[in-house]
Amino acid sequence: MQEQPQSDRTTCCIVGGGPAGVMAGFLLARAGVNVLVLEKHKDFFCDFRGDTIHPSTLELMHELNLLDEFLTQPHQELGEITANFGARVVHIADLTHLPTRCKFIAFMPQWDFLNFLSSHARRFPQFRLRMEAEVTGLLFDQDRVVGVKARTPDGPLEVRATLVIGADGRSSVVRKCAGLEVIDLGAPIDVLWFRVPMHADDPPQAFGFVSAGQFMVLIYRGDYWQCAYVIRKGSFEQRQQRGLDAFRQDIARCAPFLANRVGEIKQWDDVKLLSVKVDHLRQWYRDGLLCIGDSAHAMSPVGGVGINLAIQDAVATANLLAPKFLKNQLQVDDLKSVQNRRARPARLTQRLQVFLHKHLLERIFDSPELIAPPFALNLAEKFPKLRRIPARMVGVGFRPEHVR
Repeated sequence: MQEQPQSDRTTCCIVGGGPAGVMAGFLLARAGVNVLVLEKHKDFFCDFRGDTIHPSTLELMHELNLLDEFLTQPHQELGEITANFGARVVHIADLTHLPTRCKFIAFMPQWDFLNFLSSHARRFPQFRLRMEAEVTGLLFDQDRVVGVKARTPDGPLEVRATLVIGADGRSSVVRKCAGLEVIDLGAPIDVLWFRVPMHADDPPQAFGFVSAGQFMVLIYRGDYWQCAYVIRKGSFEQRQQRGLDAFRQDIARCAPFLANRVGEIKQWDDVKLLSVKVDHLRQWYRDGLLCIGDSAHAMSPVGGVGINLAIQDAVATANLLAPKFLKNQLQVDDLKSVQNRRARPARLTQRLQVFLHKHLLERIFDSPELIAPPFALNLAEKFPKLRRIPARMVGVGFRPEHVR
């Protein structure tokens, strides 16, 4: 006999407790809209979550009167983006001239960021967050989405809502069940994700390390480096066949200061494969449903901008839809207005990422020797003011949003 599902009802059901989902839930609840956020994991701890909090997001924290408290959380600040081409340090972007209160990128484990944000969201009675609630499908009334079906430790759950927001990431169940068309831009890279201990005399946080045929990013996490080793898409099995010792040697060549600790990678189970996607939905919405963040536009990890674009989507969603919710006047055209506002910044960013894949990462992979820095980076070395241009693109983005 099939178990009878529990039932729940809310105004807005948000699928996914990542940056887009939690921020959208926070802002909608702050405006007086009843929100239920469903997150499939039992907590926010997930190694694949990014760590960069960009100046545009820090500006939003200021607008919410949370910035001072937020900056008391453990984090590292980066005011300049550099890359190591062999032994040469190349200066890419200078964030110290941005028109924002915080002229730096904050590195903070995303689980700390989400715990901070959700703890403040819970102060609003309209906000609810349910962990270990994995959405498996949608509820329909003819062609209109009217809710979701989920799996929980207490049994099946059905939630009915005026609007379902899909914020469940690049492998979104929501967008798949909604039948929304995905346009794949292609990504020639994957990422190998692992950690090594940090030592007191290690160099400061850098954008990346380039050596012959290799590129790697190191993310500061207090007592260890979270490493993102970039490889050609589909080449992980070949690396496994070469053996773990060969992989350790590659890491030591790419970032020589790690040579004395690559032995901490003891087995292939210590290395996780992150399959990179760059795609977007042709249409982010249908009656009763809206996708935002990576569900609407999966980003490459290049530049670390995905989290911040997702948060900008959440702010625009709350700004545009909260008044409609409160007046009980939400229409499909209102969902379209979110896409109209946010699609262009996402696509411009994706085009830039695809360009860097082709003209930088492919060059690195194809060369048996260390490549010279691209002409634009050499120019920025000669004329430091030019570093403000990439700083603006990475730190603020193409269309920053502000909390109303």
